[in-house]
Amino acid sequence: MTTAVAVELGPLVRAAAPSTSSPRIPPPRRRRAAVAIRASPVSGRSEGAGEPPAPLLPNARRRAREPLWHGGGFSLGVDLGDARTGLAVGRGITLPRPLTVLKLRGQKLELTLLDVARQQEADELIIGLPVSADGRETPQSNKVRSVVGRLAVQAAERGLRVYLQDEHGTSIDALDYMISRGVKKSARDVKSDAYAAVMILKRYFTSSGQGAKIVLPRQPELQEKLKAQSRRDAEI
Repeated sequence: MTTAVAVELGPLVRAAAPSTSSPRIPPPRRRRAAVAIRASPVSGRSEGAGEPPAPLLPNARRRAREPLWHGGGFSLGVDLGDARTGLAVGRGITLPRPLTVLKLRGQKLELTLLDVARQQEADELIIGLPVSADGRETPQSNKVRSVVGRLAVQAAERGLRVYLQDEHGTSIDALDYMISRGVKKSARDVKSDAYAAVMILKRYFTSSGQGAKIVLPRQPELQEKLKAQSRRDAEI
């Protein structure tokens, strides 16, 4: 059975963001259903894994560690919900920007996320993990892990890395940010998920990726594919 593991990278901080344009979302491509996967608990240490090699570090972390490193593409922020999924994109140079809100579930959602990542020239997906104020996981955490586990295998097949990022409080931050940006009350409900994704990315960049955890497929060949793709992207 295909499996994946979350690798801990370090602590984290908080966040904020701008503009609001929606990308053209291409129809998802047909492919075989993904195998169900679970990642290790967010608060514990991963199974036999310390910090991953440089090619598997999140872009924000690698830039902080290696000031002369200018590789890496954009980061796609994802706020997963039961009915709606908000997306945002950024590279840490300027504030992340909201993209769109997807009303998809299951395999259609997973494949569309990967297509949007490629469309936005993102080489990593930063996905919010719901936790309580004291850092404990919630029932929603298990739902997110289920999606992220499947997604990590499909992403690795395309050379894309997937990370989990604590999203506690980002919905409130998103509301405050929309109010500060003058987003009309009538539009807040429609855009709130995309702005929550902005907050996830902002937190990720503000902390230089310290709190992000990579979700790796257990297959060595897919891990090697991720490393090779990261090296190619850096050379470009």
